[in-house]
Amino acid sequence: MDNDVWDLVTLPKGAKPIGCKWIFKTKRDSKGNVERFKARLVAKGFTQKEGIDYKETFSPVSSKDSFRIIMALVAHFDLELHQMDVKTAVLNGDIDETIYMRQPEGFVSGDPDNMVCKLKKSIYGLKQASRQWYFKFHQVIISFGFEMNMVDDCVYHKFSGSKHIFLVLYVDDILLASNDIELLHDTKRFLAKHFEMKDLGDASFVMVSKYIGLVLVVFLDYRRRTISKRFSSVMGCTTVNRVIPLWLKEISSVSISALKMILRKRKLRRFPMPRQWEV
Repeated sequence: MDNDVWDLVTLPKGAKPIGCKWIFKTKRDSKGNVERFKARLVAKGFTQKEGIDYKETFSPVSSKDSFRIIMALVAHFDLELHQMDVKTAVLNGDIDETIYMRQPEGFVSGDPDNMVCKLKKSIYGLKQASRQWYFKFHQVIISFGFEMNMVDDCVYHKFSGSKHIFLVLYVDDILLASNDIELLHDTKRFLAKHFEMKDLGDASFVMVSKYIGLVLVVFLDYRRRTISKRFSSVMGCTTVNRVIPLWLKEISSVSISALKMILRKRKLRRFPMPRQWEV
């Protein structure tokens, strides 16, 4: 209701509304503890017809190669890495098609057979929902001076003299990497002005996918230990020595191509090839 997603109207003759349902989910933190319980209204998009209810589908997901390159830059140049989450991101997208949806269970007003919801914005479950959200985000971030990467549509960058910042979009998760903390906070304030955001601070838990998320979590864990060791020496505290993989120690001193080779070799060790396959 607060997002002004639909108007309650009388169903026109010949129009067929799509259904909807409530989805309940338990949100957990990086340690597996329960953070909160969520209820989300989802449209039954599987009943939509291509060419009538939607034209194209697209999900804003950065590629694993782009993601690894950004992580290598963060490690090599010691950039600040922060994370933000867009609340109800899909509800920000506008829709071009005329779509009618049945009233959600528990929030029925008037005759449910004749009174339906005429959608003004995209909603979770629609085929075009992610695509419309990306278009909205793209328009907003470009207006702040960011430029889209030529190879990956979900990676943006901004340069201001010696200051620079990278933005990685993964559906509704945003990673910000910058060499200037003020530029990073300016970007956060700009995003919070246009979208309902949740500032997660220093990135510590991002599960983009199984194979990317593992690299990121281990990488951030190593970076967090390095930072804590740096501060503990200044404050006169004692630190606990832990065994850190050699390939992670080498990250800050290698090039991006070398980083890719390290990751590739590590993956091959887990699945060794027969001798006759070796080159």
